[in-house]
Amino acid sequence: MSAIVLDQVNPELMDGARNAIETCLAVQPRERVALIFDEPSREVAASLAAALENRGADWQGFCVEDYLPRPLEVAPAPALAALETADVGILCFQPLIGELTARRQIVGVVERRRIRYAHMVSVTPQIMQEGMRADYRKVDRLSDRLRDRMKSASLLRVSTKGGTSITATFDRSLDWVKTSGLISTRYWSNLPAGEVFTTPKSVDGIFVCDGTAGDHFNAKYGDLSGSPMVLEIAGARLKSVKCERKDLEREFWEYCHTDSNSDRIGELAFGTNLGLSEMIGVLLQDEKLPGVHLAFGDPYGSQTHADWSSVTHVDVLTRGCDVWIDEDLVIRKGKYDLSLFGME
Repeated sequence: MSAIVLDQVNPELMDGARNAIETCLAVQPRERVALIFDEPSREVAASLAAALENRGADWQGFCVEDYLPRPLEVAPAPALAALETADVGILCFQPLIGELTARRQIVGVVERRRIRYAHMVSVTPQIMQEGMRADYRKVDRLSDRLRDRMKSASLLRVSTKGGTSITATFDRSLDWVKTSGLISTRYWSNLPAGEVFTTPKSVDGIFVCDGTAGDHFNAKYGDLSGSPMVLEIAGARLKSVKCERKDLEREFWEYCHTDSNSDRIGELAFGTNLGLSEMIGVLLQDEKLPGVHLAFGDPYGSQTHADWSSVTHVDVLTRGCDVWIDEDLVIRKGKYDLSLFGME
C-alpha cells in the first residue's frame, strides 16, 4: 500500500471518484489496480483510493516522487511492474516539461496488455467536482452517434467570433476514436472524458487558440483568452504563429518544430462532455467541452491507425464554436443540436 491516508479523504471529491471507479472503469471486487500519482495530485488520488477500497479492489499506490526526481525521464520501474499484472491502471498526475517519454512508457504497457486505463493528467479537485460528475452514459450515446456520423462526412467547418475559420477533410481508412468515459480494453481514456477524434487528412485556415493549450503550456501560460495565439494552418501543417506574448509565440513555434511531424495536425477532436458549459483553464477538462479542437504532433496511431508519429503532442482550444458537418450545423455557440443525433 502507498502512504495515502484514507481517513483524511475530502468527501466533496467522492462523487467524482466513485464515478471514475464504478462507472468509467467498472472496477470489480478483487480486481488488481495500479494507481500512479504525484504529490500535487495526492488529494485526488486519495479519493480514488477510497473508492477502490469501497469497491473491494486489490489496489497498489505509487507516488512517483518516492522513486525518481522530477521531471521524470522514465516511469518508475515498480509502477510499470505493477501494470504488468494489473487489470486496471490509473495515472493521476501533474505534467512537467520533458515527461512525455515517461507517460508513453506507462501507456505502452497499457496498450500492449490491453487493460482498462484512466489517464488523469492535470486532474484537480475542481475537475473531480465538475467534469467527473457527468452522466457518462449520455456522453457515450452522443459520442457513438457523432462517430457514426463522421464516418461518412466529407467536410467539417469550424468558426468562432474570436476569428477561428477552418475546414477539414478526412481519410476514411483512419478510425474515429471514442473516449466517452466508459473505458474498455480496446481504448484507454482521459478522465474526465468526452471526446471523439481522428487524424484528419487536411486542415486549412486560421485557428485562434483563445482557450487553453496542452502539454506544459497549460501549466505555464494558463487561460489564453487575454493573449490568444493565431495559428495559420495549410495542408494540416502549422505555417505561422502570432501572439502578443512573444515568449509564448516563440516557445510554441519551437515546440512544434521539435521533429519533422511536430507541426503536423495529428488530432481533430469533438468535445462531447454534456456536463460542461465553460472553460476553467485546465486542458484535461476544457478539451471535453462541446466544440472542436486540434492537436499538433503525434496522432495516437495505435488508435487512429495513422502511419506516422512524433515525439510531441500539443492540443489547442478555441472558444464558442459553430461547427458544420457537411451542411448540418451541429454545434452552435458551443452547444450541440442534440435533435440531429436523435437525442434531446
